[in-house]
Amino acid sequence: MEHRDDSAVLRVQGVVDLATGDALQQAIDDLIATRPSALVVDLSAVDFLASVGLQILVATHERLSPSARFAVVADGPATSRPIQLTRLDEVIALYPTLDEALSGVRTGERAE
Repeated sequence: MEHRDDSAVLRVQGVVDLATGDALQQAIDDLIATRPSALVVDLSAVDFLASVGLQILVATHERLSPSARFAVVADGPATSRPIQLTRLDEVIALYPTLDEALSGVRTGERAE
């Protein structure tokens, strides 16, 4: 967990599944408690994203909106593909890099 200006960044690595979902949810809850203007979840180092991870992302989006911006960094078959296949990228702002996500939450522009 880190803060960049007024945005909170959570870097996730490894596997996101039933065994690790509670830890991810707790980390997100801890960051939301700090009341950031934006939350970016960086999945760049995630090797496997199970449906529980997708559910956590949707729930986080719903909890934050409209009080804070929310973005996800995912660029690869293990992360961006399940997000796109489930069409969550139509609801959640998805970016290929952390820098692009931070820029997007600052300006409110979504990735193309």
